[in-house]
Amino acid sequence: MARYTGPACKLCRREGKKLFLKGDRCYTSKCAIDRRSYAPGQHGQNRKKISGYGMQLRAKQSARRYYGISESQFHKYFLMADRKAGVTGTNLLQICESRLDNVVYEAGFASSRAQARQFVNHAHFTVNGKKVDIPSYLLSAGDVVAVRERSKSTDEFKGIVEANASRPAPIWMEKNADAMEVKIIRAPEREEIATPVEEHLIVEFYSK
Repeated sequence: MARYTGPACKLCRREGKKLFLKGDRCYTSKCAIDRRSYAPGQHGQNRKKISGYGMQLRAKQSARRYYGISESQFHKYFLMADRKAGVTGTNLLQICESRLDNVVYEAGFASSRAQARQFVNHAHFTVNGKKVDIPSYLLSAGDVVAVRERSKSTDEFKGIVEANASRPAPIWMEKNADAMEVKIIRAPEREEIATPVEEHLIVEFYSK
């Protein structure tokens, strides 16, 4: 599946909830879902009764779009989660949370996950001292993500770090704002994950 390059706000409107795809804009009056809370398209304002399958599909699409993951990769994560011990839905969200681009965003080194993916693609980050330019790279407890030395002095990163200074990093990671690095302490618990989806519906969708 090709990467979606259309308007990000249209995805939020389609899911009927904020997916926070546009960074700071999502918290302002310019947010599209606050101004037009109905689905996009000619028939977007028509009220439709959603089926059980439709609810499962929307839950899956919401999570996938929230993290910016393709369908094939999201299904791969589900299979990984299903093979692990524990609750499959929670395992799935933990895998998504451990992606490098998500950690970069949650640590406050990017204003949105889309920007975080771009930064990782442009090789602005290291993992345990080694350059990594793969947004889907999965991190484990003990891994240290840091802004590369050549990038720390740029006005862009300085501005982003300053703008997000008041935004606390999740408690499952340890952030050093001065060094522009973050260490993964452990996998997040379900209550520590802010993903606005019902993961049990995703499990039901893929278990058919």
